[in-house]
Amino acid sequence: MPPVAVGLGAASPDERILATVRAVGREVDLTLFSCPGTAGSFGEGVRVVEGEQPQIALIQALAAGEIDAAVRGTLPASSTLAALKGAAGVDHLERIALLETADGHLFLLAPVGVDEGWTVAEKVRFVERGRQIARSFGLAGGVAVLSGGRLGDLGRHPAVDRTMADAELVARLTGAEHTEILIEEAVRRYGMVVAPDGISGNLIFRTLTFLGSGVGHGAPVVNIDKIFVDTSRASPDYTNAILLAKSLAESRKS
Repeated sequence: MPPVAVGLGAASPDERILATVRAVGREVDLTLFSCPGTAGSFGEGVRVVEGEQPQIALIQALAAGEIDAAVRGTLPASSTLAALKGAAGVDHLERIALLETADGHLFLLAPVGVDEGWTVAEKVRFVERGRQIARSFGLAGGVAVLSGGRLGDLGRHPAVDRTMADAELVARLTGAEHTEILIEEAVRRYGMVVAPDGISGNLIFRTLTFLGSGVGHGAPVVNIDKIFVDTSRASPDYTNAILLAKSLAESRKS
């Protein structure tokens, strides 16, 4: 099988991009998408596509099949994701993040965007798509669906009650487990964790990665037919996101 062709967004030749280029080596056939005048700044032999709007060039290459997968890297989120939505013909994006706790425990988390996962139907789709990714990475089996409290908290607030009702329904529809608010247990026992909504999921992601010494390995977009891994510009490098994209592409090819 030929090496997977991965495009990485590189707004500038900063150390995070340079570290990624050094780390991935020959793991993938890597192409950087960057601004004019940057070719030659990323190291000898590194392929660079320059453009006034490198985010557009990256998405166009992905849509045309010139690369097998794309990683956002250091390109701006809003314009890159807007271009992806336009090329994919969808009005929203659904992402599932691969996270790692400070002690090295891996799990998937969704939703991680504040506008994602607000309906039962959306959460059901996250469960179904997350199971497929979890299997491909050999993560623990099963899916945990979180709610806003313990069952004993029913009646304390209508918003909490609604999250419990939704979690119970999602669990029944998918065969997942409603684990109440006990995220500390869920991440140890299950390969996939579904938050009550996009805000709480985003807070979990940020708390783990920015305050809790955890690591975000990237968040594949799961409601399009191309492989695109979203990343945080606060990441120390994008090696794990590149390898995640590679694994997803190899799984699809096989």
